[in-house]
Amino acid sequence: MSTCHQEGLPKLPVPSLQQTCERYLATLEPIVDEEELSHTKELLAEFQKAGGVGERLQKGLERRARKTENWLSDWWLTTAYLDYRMPVVVHSSPGVVLPRLEFSDRQGQMRFAAKLIAGVLDFKTMIDNETLPVEYLGGKQLCMNQYYQVLSSCRVPGLKRDSVVNHAHRSRPPTHITVVHNFQFFVLDVYNSDGTPLTVDQLYMQLEKVWSSSLQTNKEPIGILTSNQRNSWGKAYNNLIKDKTNKDSVRAIQKSIFTVCLDAPMPCVSDELYHSRAAVQMLHGGGSRWNSGNRWFDKTLQFIIGEDGSCGLMYEHAPAEGPPIVSLIDHVVEYTKKSEMVRTPMVPLPMPQKLRFNITPEIKKDIEKAKQNMNIMVHDLDVKVIVFSHFGKNVPKTHKMSPDAFIQMGLQLAYYRMYQRCCATYESASLRMFKLGRTDTIRSCSIDSANFVKAMDDPAKQKIEKVTLLEKAVKAHRAYTDMAIHGQAIDRHLLGLKLQAIEDLTSMPEIFMDTSYAVANHYNLSTSQVPAKTDCVMCFGPVAPDGYGVCYNPMAEHINFAVSAFNSCNETNAAHMAQRLEEALLDMRMLLESTPKAKL
Repeated sequence: MSTCHQEGLPKLPVPSLQQTCERYLATLEPIVDEEELSHTKELLAEFQKAGGVGERLQKGLERRARKTENWLSDWWLTTAYLDYRMPVVVHSSPGVVLPRLEFSDRQGQMRFAAKLIAGVLDFKTMIDNETLPVEYLGGKQLCMNQYYQVLSSCRVPGLKRDSVVNHAHRSRPPTHITVVHNFQFFVLDVYNSDGTPLTVDQLYMQLEKVWSSSLQTNKEPIGILTSNQRNSWGKAYNNLIKDKTNKDSVRAIQKSIFTVCLDAPMPCVSDELYHSRAAVQMLHGGGSRWNSGNRWFDKTLQFIIGEDGSCGLMYEHAPAEGPPIVSLIDHVVEYTKKSEMVRTPMVPLPMPQKLRFNITPEIKKDIEKAKQNMNIMVHDLDVKVIVFSHFGKNVPKTHKMSPDAFIQMGLQLAYYRMYQRCCATYESASLRMFKLGRTDTIRSCSIDSANFVKAMDDPAKQKIEKVTLLEKAVKAHRAYTDMAIHGQAIDRHLLGLKLQAIEDLTSMPEIFMDTSYAVANHYNLSTSQVPAKTDCVMCFGPVAPDGYGVCYNPMAEHINFAVSAFNSCNETNAAHMAQRLEEALLDMRMLLESTPKAKL
């Protein structure tokens, strides 16, 4: 892409060493004990000595920042995603649940799928012509690069490290999507020879052909291989593509613009449980006997449409964050509402091509193993989606509080009430104000949040004091958020110093071998606000075995929450956490509404 309109973007700064060390100590205070804290203070003093290790690494980072477009982006892609060896399913790839659709048969499913494909192609036109409106945050333009990474791209497994291929920028970019139904993959050309996209009507007819030529339900679910642990999949992949037919089929999937998964109906549940069941369908497909084989989990973008009206998508996280995905969703959902089936002149269209796979006994064994591992993951993941209907952004705004900070304090309170302690909390903050920016961490657990949650249920404390502490905690969160989006948070900087030490082949500085560092990076709460115009919710798995994943979309008058936990951990429970969160938010509202405003 020519980033002609993005020349003015500043480069990601390297914060000062002293600032990061001071802020790091402050974030440790509520989560580590005094003894550990004083040990860490000593290590940090040593690290910051004039002419010492910290100064040398800091200079190295500053040098790297001068020489590169973004000192962090390559490092981050590799450490956070490509080197990570856990399955992308549950552990990395988020799912998105879209509002339930009104159909319950294959005609409805196909009709909607056709409109959805047309909507994505409409968005793709804006990407291709570079007419996507540049986004702004607080009056500053944001880097639009991620939009150019999500279509026609795919992750490729490796034995020790994965890679991402992007075919969008090739001289002859792809013109097909992949459609998968009953575990069978098809190449569907979505452009006419003159370069115009197929109409909704034409797409519908092509999807009908796909459907009727994949009725057998006993096919080997080749796609389930992509759900395995990355080293195992890397090995199986090399074995799979030794065969030319297999290699061509895999390449066709990797090159496709995106994938559409036409899912079989999932087990019926009550309306109340529908969102939670749909979240599971978007995250992993429900297991090998349901739809987990109806995916290619390495594909950046997979839209999932069930015969039962369930609808959503999942995306592979390496190329992009939630917000670009959400603005694509908002566009597509609007498009499907207004798009009507227009009768198209009947041009005979070629039969969508079915992708063939030759399955050797060894590949069959790999598939069986992947199925077993997938089913273990499915049984282990507990997801609860709730629609908090009492209020949305409106209440915090009335009290002049940031809705995001208010919700984060609700999470802190819910966690404290469940465990009587504070924990390291991760909230992602966008670094898109900077060229090629991805994310940094907002540490929502602070000295101020700890003071508030401890006071909230303390009968000795006056209401007015609790309100003051809540206001202070919300302001502190808002301040940390501002710091983070301006490139002044601590986590990526600390990571950079650590990676710089590895690159310099020097011994690992003590601060990174310290218990406090391990505690600070063990996120029992991993959270993300992903706002959308569409009434949807994103969901992802926990990042710690004894942790929670919490994603939320605050609307004007309600909030969609997805809470995940692992069943293998006795201490965590997604439904309990979701309930505590509801109670915490309601109690905070009551506190604010029943307390006369303090004279500030």
